[in-house]
Amino acid sequence: MSLSIESGVAVPMRDGVTLATDLWRPAGNGPWPVLLTRTPYGRTSTAHLGNPKLPDLRVLVDHGYLVVVQDVRGTGDSPGLLEPHRFDQSDTVDTLAWLAGQVWCDGRVGMWGASYMGFPQWQAATQAPPMLRAIAPLMTSADPYRAWHSAQGALAQGTLLNWSARMAMANLSRESDRPSAEIRGALGDVDQLIGRQSAIVRGLPWLGEMLAHPEYDAYWQSRSALERSAAITVPAFNLTGWYDVFAREVVRSYTTMRRSGGSVAAREGQRLVIGPWGHGDGADLGVFPDRSFGLAGSVQAAAITQAHLRFFDRWVKGHDDTGTGARVRIFVMGLDQWRDEDDWPLPDTRYEDYFLHSAGRANSSEGDGRLHRTPAVEDRSDSFSYDPRHPVPTVGGATLGVDGLAGPTDQADVERRDDVLCYTSESLEAPLEVTGHVTLTVHVSSTAVDTDVTGKLVDVFPDGRAIILCEGICRMRYRGSLSRPQPLEPGEIVEATIELGVTSNVFRPGHRIRLEVSSSDFPRYDRNPATDGQVAVNRIFHGPRHPSRLTVPVIARTT
Repeated sequence: MSLSIESGVAVPMRDGVTLATDLWRPAGNGPWPVLLTRTPYGRTSTAHLGNPKLPDLRVLVDHGYLVVVQDVRGTGDSPGLLEPHRFDQSDTVDTLAWLAGQVWCDGRVGMWGASYMGFPQWQAATQAPPMLRAIAPLMTSADPYRAWHSAQGALAQGTLLNWSARMAMANLSRESDRPSAEIRGALGDVDQLIGRQSAIVRGLPWLGEMLAHPEYDAYWQSRSALERSAAITVPAFNLTGWYDVFAREVVRSYTTMRRSGGSVAAREGQRLVIGPWGHGDGADLGVFPDRSFGLAGSVQAAAITQAHLRFFDRWVKGHDDTGTGARVRIFVMGLDQWRDEDDWPLPDTRYEDYFLHSAGRANSSEGDGRLHRTPAVEDRSDSFSYDPRHPVPTVGGATLGVDGLAGPTDQADVERRDDVLCYTSESLEAPLEVTGHVTLTVHVSSTAVDTDVTGKLVDVFPDGRAIILCEGICRMRYRGSLSRPQPLEPGEIVEATIELGVTSNVFRPGHRIRLEVSSSDFPRYDRNPATDGQVAVNRIFHGPRHPSRLTVPVIARTT
């Protein structure tokens, strides 16, 4: 392999700012097809060099691509301060135009990158620049609102504040070290961290700006690529993990583009890969303290570089004879093996309801909450107190991993709490595969004008481990619309359906299905202040008049 690296090339933007860019050139004189990534993490950092979730740059170059890595505005050696999402579209479109005008570019460009590096890809794709042929946005969101909030309106506090603190420190380090130390010291105090005069808001003013828009209003709608999916004409290679903070968003991008992409290539060229991984480094090995998926669970076993090469050879180089593999490739937990699928949701999905039962005391895993396939014959309810000062702690699951373990973590300690309702099935006599979107429909009342309802799907092992599979939260004022909040009437029973995300898991014989219901999951999500921070009494109803139920996507195959 022979390559050369031209470092620090100044690429001009429409407003005269130049962005620091590195060119990784193959041997020879070109012209070559180009693969571009734009990063806020430093163009020479391990965020893209040697990260196993991303393609190997050296292999891409050896395969005949000129690779371009650029510091986004306000990061690395690019001037200014980072303003998330403001320049993602314009700077990317300007960079693509500059690339297409270089003698060493053959006019065909693809894009790649994970996490924030996915935002510019989706934003540029909405403008349909002619040189852009394909994108590979990994572990990201095409809708910034849903990157920083739950699907139903709760602030994704752990994701937002940890990422924002990192970016604010990078901004402020351009001036002095003192504010960075102030941010680190405030990480344990949320009120201090996001106060109007705090170092994090001074270092990243966007944080204060976005917090002023808790609803999905015009501010967010204008930034959502999925609102303009019909304008996107390029295919996308989508990758995520079952425990990635963006898992449901990656899947939503795939399904939206399959349904309403702006060209046949955009609709038919979508690819989706989901492994047993979390978002952060180290959560992609397939091995976690409470659950191991074996060697096949490692991201290295997924051959990420080769998958990118097949995808880019087909759509950037235009090799029609290059197979891009199965449209959907998923790791089925429980079987602990990879499987190719025709589409997502899986075409043979059958949705089955598991109804909530109890004698009125489903509190904790020691309570009398049960899950049954048939509805309860008597109307009952379970109640618990939600105290914003003592929220249910996040234990594993889909987190960034910087504030605790991510991934398939035992929930036993959480399930000992009296403010966590647990509904558990009988031990299974035969394997049950659950692959797809999981939802929880509840009939609920509260003494507060607003509260949250959380749901968590758990696989209970014969040895007692209660391993989280997926979870969700609904801020009840957004139960009908993210744009038009509707307060609760204290004491009134309302129905709400909570999106619990996506998973693929085979519950083995002897295992049990468990549903946890509560009103907080902190710091994964922010605490709902309820009514002026007072303790709220929340009640879950079930029975003939109020058929609260867990709905799971079942796959039943004979082979």
